[in-house]
Amino acid sequence: MKDILASLNALRRPRLLISAARFGAAEYRRSVHLPRQLGRAELPRSGEAIVELMELEAEVNRHRVNGAAGYSPARHVEILIALMGEARLLRATHQAAAIN
Repeated sequence: MKDILASLNALRRPRLLISAARFGAAEYRRSVHLPRQLGRAELPRSGEAIVELMELEAEVNRHRVNGAAGYSPARHVEILIALMGEARLLRATHQAAAIN
């Protein structure tokens, strides 16, 4: 878990993208948002979801950096929202396990 969260903490993205994602993360609903981002109905565990989302985000970020015509800022923000939401769930799960 620490490796996953450390990788997330190491992400450096434009402030506007992060601000928009933080705003949207408050409304994150795993059952609705995650299948749309991953393109499948079954929901993986948070750690697995984060790894997949990080791969998607890296690809979208490459499009942003390269100025690709197909780059979608909205899609980028949606992926970042899902990453933030899944990270929150992963932290909460591990904190609850540590208490018990």
